[in-house]
Amino acid sequence: VLGDGVAHATKHFGKVDLVVDMATLTGAQLVTTGKKHAGVLANTDEVEKRAIAAGMHSGDLCFPLVYAPELFKTEFKSEVADMKNSVKDRMNAQTSCAGHFIEEHLCEDYKGGWLHVDMAGPATCDQRATGYGVGFILALLKAPGF
Repeated sequence: VLGDGVAHATKHFGKVDLVVDMATLTGAQLVTTGKKHAGVLANTDEVEKRAIAAGMHSGDLCFPLVYAPELFKTEFKSEVADMKNSVKDRMNAQTSCAGHFIEEHLCEDYKGGWLHVDMAGPATCDQRATGYGVGFILALLKAPGF
């Protein structure tokens, strides 16, 4: 569904300059960045820096994941589909791979920024939602009054 969402947004909406997808996507995010920091994957250094700054400003902390799509392409090879949505090797930067899977669905013509936020860790505490991400998005978009 996230892949379909970013594909639709980058194909059917005009001048989109930033696409953000957020999800409690992988339990591996907890191993990668822990319970307090979401993992972020961005296609440019500028978007990554904006995300980290937004996390610091809002208190919804995040930390960059490995961005190396060329290293992870083989993880999605499939004999029956364009690509499969599960990595071959769970020990090979699984959280980054999951983000790159979504990135692969951006429209080929899309030239803007992209940010993936895996918030599996900070989204809950003691089986209750934390509200993680609300302040982050407001800070990322520089919402008035925030």
